[in-house]
Amino acid sequence: MAFLKLYRKKLIENYTFLDTIFSERKIQWGVVTKLLCGNTIYLKEVIDLGVMEMHDSRISNLKKIKKLNPNIQTVYIKPPSRLNIEKIVKYADVSFNTEIYTIKLLSEEAKKQNKVHKIIIMIEMGDLREGVLGEELMSFYEQVFSLPNIEIRGIGTNLNCLSGVMPTQDKLIQLSLYKQLIEAKFNVKIPWVSGGTSVAVPLMLKNARPMAVNHFRVGEALFFGKDLFTGETMEGMHNDVFKLYAEIIEITEKPNNPTGELGENVAGHTYEVNDDVDLSETSLRAILDFGLLDMQPQYLAPTDESITIIDSSSDMTVIDISNSKNKYKVGDLVSFDLQYMGALYLLNSDYIEKRVE
Repeated sequence: MAFLKLYRKKLIENYTFLDTIFSERKIQWGVVTKLLCGNTIYLKEVIDLGVMEMHDSRISNLKKIKKLNPNIQTVYIKPPSRLNIEKIVKYADVSFNTEIYTIKLLSEEAKKQNKVHKIIIMIEMGDLREGVLGEELMSFYEQVFSLPNIEIRGIGTNLNCLSGVMPTQDKLIQLSLYKQLIEAKFNVKIPWVSGGTSVAVPLMLKNARPMAVNHFRVGEALFFGKDLFTGETMEGMHNDVFKLYAEIIEITEKPNNPTGELGENVAGHTYEVNDDVDLSETSLRAILDFGLLDMQPQYLAPTDESITIIDSSSDMTVIDISNSKNKYKVGDLVSFDLQYMGALYLLNSDYIEKRVE
């Protein structure tokens, strides 16, 4: 059975690195746990780091976090839907919001539950996902800041998630100016300017972050140590907190090209035979015990760089081991490094065992 392994020591070192640089700059931050898909084993590992603020886009995951540690501040990181208002107030201490209609529902429900629900007003800054338009922000704030049982915890923005717009210094300065305008007009204090995600960590390290941006929400940088500007691993961090291990269930020398009448495979692709290729050529192929139900192969990289991934069906993946110096045999494990989306697929699969080392 294929399994995903989390390396605890590397996770601790990545967390310590981030917590140190945030603390030095007096920045509050929370861990985005949506990658973990509510896996209790891995949520416990994050909680054991000493994290006291966790962000997720699934209410069921926030419910699990509250069950593991009721004292952790939970943040729901997308605009709430009407049908989930009761659960959001119950399991999320804070939520991201962009609609007056929804905030009024949160206010009514928070009053029923005898709670004060905190909100972050998300502002559209060019990535064209969620967010109030800048020219409408003052009117929006005026309509919600006095609602009962609602506390406006801050303003924020999301960049790089849909259209790939990067969080430049100018973008974050603009976000900071919105804070100043609100505070000046309404004589209030905005505690959080939540402009930081994993993609903004490199800006902070270069001291290009406006001082008003005082709250970060970080997932990918914690689990993969990735500089999303360069694509490289940040110095002092690990990119292999997670690894996939899959068992070889067959090894056979087979032709490089299929034979027979060709149609679409299970994924809807049709194999094209190259007429210039010698149809008698063969390769040593191994079959692994995971497939498209668990994973998309483009997000995997064999740690044995001589291995080539050929393709996957629903439950099996075929690799070419012809050039490997390792003498693989049936029952051996093949390991893979993962991109973020690769880990997300695996963590969402009930068929992949989750382990910790």
